[in-house]
Amino acid sequence: MVRGSMRFAAAGVAFLVAAAVPSSAVAAAEDGAFVGVMSGEGYRPAVGAPRMIAHRGASRYAPENTLAAVDAAHARKLLWVENDVQRTKDGVLVVMHDATLARTTNAEKLFPRRAPWRVADFTAAEIARLDAGGWFGKRFAGERVPTLTAFLRRMDHNRQRLLLELKTPLRYPGMEAQVVRELRRTGWLDRAHVRNRLVVQSFCVRCVETVHRLSPQVRTGILGAPAVDRLARYARFADQINPPLSKVSSRWIAAVHRLRGPHGRPLEVYAWDVGNRAGARLALGRGIEGLIV
Repeated sequence: MVRGSMRFAAAGVAFLVAAAVPSSAVAAAEDGAFVGVMSGEGYRPAVGAPRMIAHRGASRYAPENTLAAVDAAHARKLLWVENDVQRTKDGVLVVMHDATLARTTNAEKLFPRRAPWRVADFTAAEIARLDAGGWFGKRFAGERVPTLTAFLRRMDHNRQRLLLELKTPLRYPGMEAQVVRELRRTGWLDRAHVRNRLVVQSFCVRCVETVHRLSPQVRTGILGAPAVDRLARYARFADQINPPLSKVSSRWIAAVHRLRGPHGRPLEVYAWDVGNRAGARLALGRGIEGLIV
């Protein structure tokens, strides 16, 4: 997913006033509009507004998919965080969006002969040496690529909620079972977590189905905008269908909402690619449950 960016007024609150949308409902943003109010005290959702999910953490304020980004979201009272999980050469789950380490770490400098610097070609010990924050800003120099274990512990410490994406799981055979084991080991499969603090999602429909089979109590989501005639089958094992907002219509969203997922509740929509004011108004008007921004 494309990373959103937010820049709020230094005075503490900036509002985007749009037709048919109350000024208290939408906070101003650099390249989009997000439902709620951002003030010096952090994000406060409007009544009945979609959930705000911090994409790769508060990645406007700290390097994406790091513990610093988790803490930046927490500081702004953003309860939900989205992250991406991949696997190292020696089988350790790490939080990283790209298949390669080049964009968000100093892997090219530290390991100049290891192009194209794929996550799967490095051991966990090698990745632990990388600087995952210096590219973002000097004060984040030395920030590390977190393991999934460290990420889950920090989220728990902050009492945050997690939208966990299995990134390219077909590249990592058995990844679904490994993630489920890690969630169980770290306490994320207890009643409190699975009821309202955890969703596992992926573009890989088969992998989402596998997660549901391995741990039926966990809520799951399918990324993308599948055809309406596929939705009923997906509702057997997915609780959410999470599309790019620009690719779906009101009719499609209504078709999703008419179905019930494996836990007996109506399917939810967590949308991403919310890139402009019209997109924010669209989300408000269509009853979308979450925005990944």
